[in-house]
Amino acid sequence: MAAGTDEPPPIAAEDRDTAVRRLREAYGQGQFPHEELDDRLHRALTAATHDELTGSLTGLPEPPPPATATITGAAPGGRIHRRGVWEVPRTLTVASALGRVRLDLSRAVIAHPVVDIELYLGTGGAAIIVPRDAVVDLGGLRTGRKAPRYRPRRPARPGGPVIRISGGVGLGRLSVRHARW
Repeated sequence: MAAGTDEPPPIAAEDRDTAVRRLREAYGQGQFPHEELDDRLHRALTAATHDELTGSLTGLPEPPPPATATITGAAPGGRIHRRGVWEVPRTLTVASALGRVRLDLSRAVIAHPVVDIELYLGTGGAAIIVPRDAVVDLGGLRTGRKAPRYRPRRPARPGGPVIRISGGVGLGRLSVRHARW
């Protein structure tokens, strides 16, 4: 917004395209008739403000969480940390050559029944804290000198997410544990 004007920022083409895609998907799922699709598409394509664009999506379910995400240790020796409340994608790729990795999934929002974590670790260490009711599968993980540290909970409560960890660990070590609470 320019100084002294009350004009709202323009709608990005990506936002408009996303709205049109969501409307077409909802129509394809039978959420509204063809006439309503025409009206909603017209409103989305001619919207001048974000409020008008959002209005064309009224009554639609929220889009699903992202399916994939990549986290890379940008600086040599840098750390990768995720903790607190955050959305865990269906597939998460984490790469760190020298740094330390800490992923705390204990308070994270896990919307998928199975989460794949692809871990690529050089010489640093990695710690992953999973929810108490999670089932952990380390079958796809290749390790160098040090075996991963993990002690499964007994018995695992049904209904928890499956956390599949794959990838490669060079000279570092992976530790996986369940949350205490």
